[in-house]
Amino acid sequence: MIRSSALPPAPPCRSDKTLKVTVTYLNLSTLVQPAPAIPSQISNLTLLRAKNPTVSFYRYLYCQVGEPWLWYERRGISDTDLHAIISNDAVAIHVLYVEGTPAGYVELDSRVPGEVEIAYFGLLPEYIGCKLGPWFLYWAVGEAQSQSPDRIWVNTCTLDHPAALAVYQRTGFVIYERHTLTIRDPRTQPYW
Repeated sequence: MIRSSALPPAPPCRSDKTLKVTVTYLNLSTLVQPAPAIPSQISNLTLLRAKNPTVSFYRYLYCQVGEPWLWYERRGISDTDLHAIISNDAVAIHVLYVEGTPAGYVELDSRVPGEVEIAYFGLLPEYIGCKLGPWFLYWAVGEAQSQSPDRIWVNTCTLDHPAALAVYQRTGFVIYERHTLTIRDPRTQPYW
């Protein structure tokens, strides 16, 4: 495991308090075989579905996983609105634990019939760099496939981990759309 200080730095805040972000959308083509191995230095892995998680637990996961990558969408919504999403039976939140400690999570959103979106996926900073990401993503795709959807998709952006796009592609995802937008720098917002 590495320390969060070894993560790539977040982009500097621009004078106009905005960030230019390129978002890439990917569909699963064919899941690449074989599955990545569980890293040898990791023991006692557990995956649990957080059925109807508390908002505070979800926010903990979201903020711990997403802060280095400036995840902001769920920070700015009310507890009531967030609870409506995460308690929906069509939204599955699976938490990865290493020796009883949360190491990451994936949110699989199947509210659109025939589709599963990997809405959020990531590891806590302390678990980045130990090769858990590819294994966990492969597991998540298998879980999404168990619903027999017509489509499994994900998006990533230039604020995410520099290896995110390549990891998705190595797993079998292919790019179908890309666009660039300007967002308010989340670090300048009251919810940050």
